[in-house]
Amino acid sequence: QVQLVESGGGLVQAGGSLRLSCAASPIIFSANIMGWYRQAPGKQRELVATITNGGTTTYAHSVKGRFTISRDNAKNTVWLTMNSLTPEDTAVYYCSGGRVLGSSQSYWGQGTQVTVSS
Repeated sequence: QVQLVESGGGLVQAGGSLRLSCAASPIIFSANIMGWYRQAPGKQRELVATITNGGTTTYAHSVKGRFTISRDNAKNTVWLTMNSLTPEDTAVYYCSGGRVLGSSQSYWGQGTQVTVSS
């Protein structure tokens, strides 16, 4: 099976923390790179963070210092740990992975809703 399944979304108060999980099919998880995207109502989908097979990470400027992406190769799972959340972080968060993100060589999960209240 070729799948990505996100979990861990929910409602959290501003200033709080949340951890998202993405369980991926081995063929996706080991391809090259995994990442988290998010899409808020009325806005474009944006890339939040990425992590390569070798552990190299990147972050969007808006989440640097607050979010951490990590992976567990034994479990074929990638996490997004989110701290100091604000209402601007409210969005549907999507897990993606493959050889090249944002291309026909990548796959997408169904998404998980994160809502930050003020």
